Amino acid sequence: MTHSALLARRLLRRARASWLCAAAAAVVATPWVLRSGVGVLASIETTGPGAAVAAAYDEAATRADLLQLASNDGAAGRHLGFDTSVYPGDRTMRTWKDAGVYEWVGYYLPAPCHRDPSWSGKRATLTAMGWGLAVVYVGQQTWDRVPKPASPAARLAERAGKRCDTHFVSGPRGVTEAADAISRTIAEGFARGTVVYLDIERMERMPQAMRDYYRAWTRALLADGRYVPGVYVHAHNADAVYRDLVAEYRAAGVDAEPPMWVASGRGFHRGASPTDVGHAFAGVWQGVLDVVEHHGGVSLPIDVNVASVPSPSDQYASLYAQTETVAAD
Repeated sequence: MTHSALLARRLLRRARASWLCAAAAAVVATPWVLRSGVGVLASIETTGPGAAVAAAYDEAATRADLLQLASNDGAAGRHLGFDTSVYPGDRTMRTWKDAGVYEWVGYYLPAPCHRDPSWSGKRATLTAMGWGLAVVYVGQQTWDRVPKPASPAARLAERAGKRCDTHFVSGPRGVTEAADAISRTIAEGFARGTVVYLDIERMERMPQAMRDYYRAWTRALLADGRYVPGVYVHAHNADAVYRDLVAEYRAAGVDAEPPMWVASGRGFHRGASPTDVGHAFAGVWQGVLDVVEHHGGVSLPIDVNVASVPSPSDQYASLYAQTETVAAD
């Protein structure tokens, strides 16, 4: 084997797909033709000068590495954002962006417990304005009742065509609604690696059925691999939910922090960091609920948040993009 081939093997053995072009530059004396897949390199074949470098990849391993890399990258920032249930309209969003108070906004997918479709189709419009985005999927809620998925009440709700009901909270429903969240995120044109936050409202006591629901939802997104599962949760339930999500991430072979959006009005101020909510794992803190603010002469009812990054759902997308197919002649 030539020195160039040995050097290529050493470089590529350690490489991710995004590094293949760098490896090619290192062996410029040999006119290699690279065709890459997606993933951590698992094997390589080199047949001679001017021939192809053929590589096999482990996509799941790459995804896990990327999540770990991003979750450890940099200190927490302070980036203000807001969310509001119904899309305010293009003119209002442009006016508020020009006011310069907020950097990002919650982007509500149509979901079982959020039927309003007004945000749909607005991703490109908002990103063109310069807005960062936090994608929200409002799943099933307990409303402090006890879910009974196999009960007559659940069957009655199904027959009535309901999509949001306490008795729908279950592991199987989590799998079904994970598929729905994935398809809706794809339909909105969000890139691979986008974080999708499952909205779980406050519970005084968390029933096992709810734990089964959000764990199954998280597990299904991790298995699919296109999007990163996160959770919006009240501080009252945050520790328990965080531990469960970490368990699902580890079971999927992902040694990274799950994205956590924590809600609590206690002690919030606009100069705070997300971790000031009292949970070191918080990447977003929702600290003000149901206020009306006026910017640029336009009023909106909003919730106020602070995030560690300027676009909470985009923190992994650029890294995922680096694992897409690279072709270099």
